[in-house]
Amino acid sequence: MRIISITNQKGGCGKTTTAVNLAASLAQNNKKVLVIDLDPQAHATLGLNIKADFSIYDVLSKLTHRKTKLQNIIKNVDVNFDIAPSSIILSTLEQELAGEIGRESRVWDTLSEFKNVYDYILIDCPPNLGILTINAIRASQSVIIPVEASRFSLEGLNQLKEIVKLVRDRLDHVVDFKVLVVNFDSRLRHSFTMLDKIKETFKDKIFDTIIHVNVRLKEAQNQGTHIFSYDKYCRGAKDYYSLSREIITVDEKIAKPAAVLHATVSHSQTPVHAQAPSAPAAPTHTAPVMTKKVEKETAMPDLNAKMQEMIKEHMPKMPEVVFKVAAPEAKEVYVAGEFNNWQLDDNSRMVRQNDAWVKKVTLKPGAYRYRFVLDGNWTEDPVNPKKAMNPFGQEDSLVEING
Repeated sequence: MRIISITNQKGGCGKTTTAVNLAASLAQNNKKVLVIDLDPQAHATLGLNIKADFSIYDVLSKLTHRKTKLQNIIKNVDVNFDIAPSSIILSTLEQELAGEIGRESRVWDTLSEFKNVYDYILIDCPPNLGILTINAIRASQSVIIPVEASRFSLEGLNQLKEIVKLVRDRLDHVVDFKVLVVNFDSRLRHSFTMLDKIKETFKDKIFDTIIHVNVRLKEAQNQGTHIFSYDKYCRGAKDYYSLSREIITVDEKIAKPAAVLHATVSHSQTPVHAQAPSAPAAPTHTAPVMTKKVEKETAMPDLNAKMQEMIKEHMPKMPEVVFKVAAPEAKEVYVAGEFNNWQLDDNSRMVRQNDAWVKKVTLKPGAYRYRFVLDGNWTEDPVNPKKAMNPFGQEDSLVEING
């Protein structure tokens, strides 16, 4: 289970929009998701038309006369998508916790006792840096900070970074954070100027995915639903789906090395734990054992070299495909498709050659969908006549590699 807080002390930055639609996107990827509405304004709850007698306040408060457990307040929104609703009374919790020991860990304690089957828990935080936000960060493994491509949205981020540092130093809890650019208007040159500044400031602490301005996101919220229920073919749906894929892919990459490391450590420690105290082995047994070990270590490089030769000899030679698009005014171009799981990263970044952008990709035989991403705008290959409709109602370009 991965717990992610979505926070920014600046209001109107797309925090709740991100929490709701990212949750819906993760659910579209067959991930079980719970949104905890920790904002007393209850925008996530109201934006999904959730009616509830109990709220997260009744879970966290010790003074409420209606004390209950988290699992008892959860409401279903859609397939794989649940929410723990909020209410205005949650605003009294900060005062209630003011003099209490361990007040920063109330949410973490609740989630530690929570028996669930969720892959992701997203916490929608209030637009301030009070005790509720600190509680959310303490309970999370990572934090998403939605930021608009404007000057004022960057102000105050240092305070949020200080809160993350404070949680690390005072509560001994390391939290990673990443900036998500939202409400990006690609029609404005100023947006690209600010995007460059954000990238320069945060470098590897920024998502590749950008959430563009899309009126359908606001319309969906006004209708009391998420974007995939309102208009799954719009730009907003596509952006949030790309964000969910980026998060899932990164989490899977982190999980695999951890699993391998765990297996290696467990294997190496087994003989140590299994070894019972005993008398030292007779000297006559030492020499043969050491000889076998040396022989084994000497033979390993030769064996590995032989295996590499065999693999190289029998490995099929895969053709190299050159993707090219003319975009003289573009600042950043990617090629994304089924061959790279639609990821926008350094491996999919194209290289400028005069007025065009080029990327060489080695592909196995088969057919692949792909699209170019020009300064955040997804488009099909304009010179490739082979196309196919995608789930968003737009066309993907097709490339076929013969065996």
